[in-house]
Amino acid sequence: MLMTALDYRDSLRAYSPRVFINGTRVESVADEPLLEPGINAVGVTYDFAHRPEHKKLMTAVQSTSRQTVNRMLHINTTSDDLLMKLEAVRLVCKVSGCAQRYLSHDALNGIHQAAHRTDANHGTDYSQRFLAYLHDVQERDLTLGVAMTDAKGDRSKRPGQQANLNVYVHIKERRPDGIVISGTKAIVTGAPYMHEFLVMPCRTHTKEDADFAVCCAVPCDAPGVTIVARPAGRPGEAVAKFSARYGQSTGVVIFEDVFVPHDRVFLAGEYEEGGFMTTSYANHHRHSCIGARAGFGDLLIGAGALMVDANGLDADRHGHIREAMVDLITITESFYACGVAASVYFENDPAGSVMPDAVFSNVGKLLLATKIYDMHKVAHYVSGGLIVALPGPDEDHNPETKASLSAVLGGRADIPVERRMDVSRMIEDLTVSNQGGWYSVISLHGGGSPEAMKREIWRNYPVAERKELVTDLMDRGVLAEGRKVTRQPGRCCDTGCQPPAAVTSPEAVPAK
Repeated sequence: MLMTALDYRDSLRAYSPRVFINGTRVESVADEPLLEPGINAVGVTYDFAHRPEHKKLMTAVQSTSRQTVNRMLHINTTSDDLLMKLEAVRLVCKVSGCAQRYLSHDALNGIHQAAHRTDANHGTDYSQRFLAYLHDVQERDLTLGVAMTDAKGDRSKRPGQQANLNVYVHIKERRPDGIVISGTKAIVTGAPYMHEFLVMPCRTHTKEDADFAVCCAVPCDAPGVTIVARPAGRPGEAVAKFSARYGQSTGVVIFEDVFVPHDRVFLAGEYEEGGFMTTSYANHHRHSCIGARAGFGDLLIGAGALMVDANGLDADRHGHIREAMVDLITITESFYACGVAASVYFENDPAGSVMPDAVFSNVGKLLLATKIYDMHKVAHYVSGGLIVALPGPDEDHNPETKASLSAVLGGRADIPVERRMDVSRMIEDLTVSNQGGWYSVISLHGGGSPEAMKREIWRNYPVAERKELVTDLMDRGVLAEGRKVTRQPGRCCDTGCQPPAAVTSPEAVPAK
């Protein structure tokens, strides 16, 4: 069943998670104003699956069940699947800023690959368990939170060396019917309004840390689960032209002696495969992040162009504005092009699914992570200084100031001053508010730090092949041939590669 946004909101009422925001217990997630922008954002992924113009992009036929499912829950089996997912994520994020639900997709695809590998190496039945779970999730059209990033404690120590073992989620007890887990996941996107959590390892582990290599599915309101979260967006703030409607909550999720039955356990101590699961998820997620931040780039490009118009400028006539807007377009489309390339140069996985190319995925994610601040800078440049000086929206209705402000804060005569103010506040909201700063940080560190991307690029890039290429060229005498035509003094030696005495001109030949 494909839910609508309204169905999704109503479905949350069937759960009773233990959620705290700003020191207060949340009685009903679905009705909490501080979470409404986050629920609205996820809701976009539900409603767009029903719109005729988006249905092809937002739904897919699952190969293992032949059922039509939401694209955010689909296991990719072709290059077209990867391209459609990338475009779908861009679509929902250019409307919502960050639709969040694509993390469900990324985790499901990573677990699918890792479960198959673990079964092949250890004779387990994780794939069978996961497939049953996958079909259930797809049938109920759930939204899953990815509980991956552990609190980590002292970063210089491995999980088993921590003074408090609960800074990492781990298997505390093994029972005949399941496992008991404890620990803390520190950064869980959309935590309060998820249906379930997919607990996953966030790093490679050694044999001594095998109990920390655990993957399982836990309902958001399972006994022992506590969610401590921040509000989603800027609900209730009149100045927040965008994030009062769409936003994202993140939360710390604490697991205290949480029982998980075996049919919901997909990894339980197989530490080598746990490392593969981490990198597999990261690759899928970085590919999705490319689409997400391209959608955010679309928002900045649109808002910047509107602000240029409202300021009375013309990019066709004002070269510095055109150059800045082209810079913003170039940044956005360059990292998105990496996502397209990763989809085209995919890798088949033994599980029957496909993996986006690791190098292109990580290069694209590294570009967006490090260029997000440049995107903000360009948006500020084309907007002018009004975004930091514009009075709050209460002044728009103040009879003592409204007329004066309207008279002097307008731009082009054919664009109402109210529109110029609204666009200014939109750019402020997206780039210099606390939500604008949040978008920067989540772009920089979401899906791993830039260092993690650099390591993956170096690990997967065919440097050895490039060395062999040049070695082969050298062995075939390319350098020697080059020396024959390099005769300019100072380029390779004082006199050039061919000494003057060796030149066989008539003047240089001694008389006999």
